[in-house]
Amino acid sequence: AGKSTTLKSILNMVRPESGTVTMLGKDFYANEKECKQDIGVVFGGIDFYPLKKLSAITAVTRRFYKDWDQERYNDYLRQFSLDENKQFRSLSNGMKVKYLLALALSHHATLYLLDEPTSGLDPVSRDEILHIFTRIVKDGKRSVLFSTHITSDLDRCADDITYIQNGKVLQSADKDTFLHSFEHLKTAEDTSPLTLEEIMLRTEGRTLDETAL
Repeated sequence: AGKSTTLKSILNMVRPESGTVTMLGKDFYANEKECKQDIGVVFGGIDFYPLKKLSAITAVTRRFYKDWDQERYNDYLRQFSLDENKQFRSLSNGMKVKYLLALALSHHATLYLLDEPTSGLDPVSRDEILHIFTRIVKDGKRSVLFSTHITSDLDRCADDITYIQNGKVLQSADKDTFLHSFEHLKTAEDTSPLTLEEIMLRTEGRTLDETAL
């Protein structure tokens, strides 16, 4: 749909053909190194350095951040029950995401970009990670931008939602406004507001019907 490509474009991993990215009040492409000091990134499904121990990966990662906080990192290792002597490939999907989160949360970033962070996780791990997201933004000083196809994640912790379909933004608004903007999809049988899941299913279904025509 374009979710991952959007995040990669923001990070200059994929250079867009036109347009600009403004991040934390700055032109990102003109201030990339400075901006990346204030960003924490977690991409689900990444299997980098699979044979390396976590300690070796951390030793490389920490050198990129001037505000690396080893004490905070150690706290997250304990909280997530991570063993630095293990190889990255030996971790479950949930533990891999937790390790990447530990790295992202340990250099005092103000913006976190997360691509499908809960995809493929068991319910317990998903619940724990969503709780972390909620806690991150509680003080109002930090923000989380994450992509997902799991509508229950959005129900749980999203304040604002941007719906991308086939590379185009269909709607972008705070959650209440977003839900209200799809009232036209309701039928006579609907006696309560549509859920996010119902909105997605009906929008995707309508697109498929139009394509078939």
